[in-house]
Amino acid sequence: MTPREFVEKFRKAFGVKAPLPIAFWYGAEAVNPESRVPRCMIGAIRKVCDGNPLTLTAENVQCGGGGLYTAFRPMEDRVPHFVSEIEHYKQRPEQVRAYVESLEIEITERPYLNFVSVDKLDSWEGVEAVVFFATPDILSGLCTWTFFDNDAEDAIVTKFASGCAAVVSFATVENRKGGRRAFLGMFDPSARPLVPKNELSFAVPMSRFREMLATMPNSALFEHAFSVVRKRINGEI
Repeated sequence: MTPREFVEKFRKAFGVKAPLPIAFWYGAEAVNPESRVPRCMIGAIRKVCDGNPLTLTAENVQCGGGGLYTAFRPMEDRVPHFVSEIEHYKQRPEQVRAYVESLEIEITERPYLNFVSVDKLDSWEGVEAVVFFATPDILSGLCTWTFFDNDAEDAIVTKFASGCAAVVSFATVENRKGGRRAFLGMFDPSARPLVPKNELSFAVPMSRFREMLATMPNSALFEHAFSVVRKRINGEI
């Protein structure tokens, strides 16, 4: 299924009011070399759903955690202390260090991390992951679709994460492993004010999304039960 065909199916499944998902990849060329990013990149990433292409670089990603989770640079020495003793997201700095080491993030050699709405894609070539920003009703459909052909207990997982880790890091590592997990995120209190209050993120590595593209037409997204949810997503009931 091509990106254009997927957009058509997505609109039929979720309606016109559901934000289109975004795709991201690392590359040698920038889709938007003029991108400006506030200290937290999440707001800029969410705006991609509105059709604003985004390019992240080692220069415009200013947050220490963001630099790590986008794989532009190793973790700064101050990050474990900040996460634990300033933000109080972990009890001890040692927990932060151990957790980051477990993520297996590989620093990229490519200069650009590009984000575009999926309707701007010509193909899925090179894409690391597809990310949805979704309300509970939209998540109902995404989770139902994800569970359709996957009985694993970790078909969908939620992990401790900053917003950028939940959107970028987990799905990138999973894609490069050829994995099948999808990641529910955006629980980070520091990032939450930068997305609509009723949305979470749902990141699917391309290794898994290719499978889901094949199962989409036969899933419950086009059956009666979800059609009622679709009407509510679009304000019809």
